[in-house]
Amino acid sequence: MVDATGPVSRAVRAAPPDQVAEAADRAIRSVLGALRTDVFLADYRIAGLWPVLDGDLPDSGSLAFRGVAQRCFSSQQPVREALDDRCRLFLPLSVWGERLGVLLVELPAEPDDRTLDEILDAAGDLAMALRAADRETDRYRRTRRRERLSMAAEMQWELLPGRSVSHDTFDLAGQLEPAYTVGGDHFDWSVDGDLLTVSVLNGAGIGLSAALLTAVTVNALRNARRSGGSLEEQAELASDTVFYQHRGERFVATLLLELDTRTGRVRTVDAGSPRLVRVRGGALTPVALEQQLPLGMFAETRYDVQELDLAPGDRLFVVSDGVWAADPDGHGSYGERAMARAMRSTRLQPPSEAVGTVMRELHAYHVDADLRDDAVVVCLDWRGPGPDGG
Repeated sequence: MVDATGPVSRAVRAAPPDQVAEAADRAIRSVLGALRTDVFLADYRIAGLWPVLDGDLPDSGSLAFRGVAQRCFSSQQPVREALDDRCRLFLPLSVWGERLGVLLVELPAEPDDRTLDEILDAAGDLAMALRAADRETDRYRRTRRRERLSMAAEMQWELLPGRSVSHDTFDLAGQLEPAYTVGGDHFDWSVDGDLLTVSVLNGAGIGLSAALLTAVTVNALRNARRSGGSLEEQAELASDTVFYQHRGERFVATLLLELDTRTGRVRTVDAGSPRLVRVRGGALTPVALEQQLPLGMFAETRYDVQELDLAPGDRLFVVSDGVWAADPDGHGSYGERAMARAMRSTRLQPPSEAVGTVMRELHAYHVDADLRDDAVVVCLDWRGPGPDGG
């Protein structure tokens, strides 16, 4: 039995950041006798998977091929495709619940279960290396981009913590639209022990000015959080930072959440327009919070925390006004009825799929025209306390 994990891990760690995929390809071919490999990465809208190694691979552009790869990406499970003279494996590439793409491995014969486990481990090593390499090279970002980003969108995507994350007790995901021109809408999160902190922001204005405003706010929130500040202190420091820069002429509507992953207790600061919706047992309930002043509107603003409790299996959606208030051609706001239908339809989907469903339905509500406003959707599932109580 060949152990592929060690050689692949060593190969990708030794490779230059822009050559990680090639290093994995050589190691997998050498150790497993693979006929070919490729890495497919999800684009910014998570609308397709795109090859890193060879865009001209035979049948890689076919609908059937891409359908199998998409099934692997969506399910996060390996998919086997038996061919006449070989076996094709599609394996998920993900890190801490963030879905990056799919690894293709073609073998001359069907692998046994142990070999499949070792290839999965190798895929995990490759995914970790790709995530790390993404900070040192533009190659993988170019693969994910299907059109040029605006300067504002470039800043927003660079600022994101990721697009999804998983934990023993929760799953979390977010999505920005329009992906290639987004301006002021943003989300951020951090996992620290038993606490998960999430922020959803909507910087006033459009384009680059809105992105700059949001970037300052996100970094002020991070500064307070990383210094040990409470949720109230995070909001207050960020608000003062924005105010003393713009003297109340610019502000940022923000919703801050802090989840105790052991108990399901959620502490919130509602500083503006993002809306919170709870899904429990198929029933959707808008969570009524005391709406306080947006960050940066006035000097020395103080914020109060409100609390709610989650039950195991609860889902929270946070949406910006570009989602719930969207009103294309005067047809009524998306949040009146269509948003609830979209959210209910995600009942069997993980958050990483659910945010895409809500966004696709939003685009359909606009009759697939360009969105008139930035939009952000964040979805959080709390499974309940872990086996050790946290």
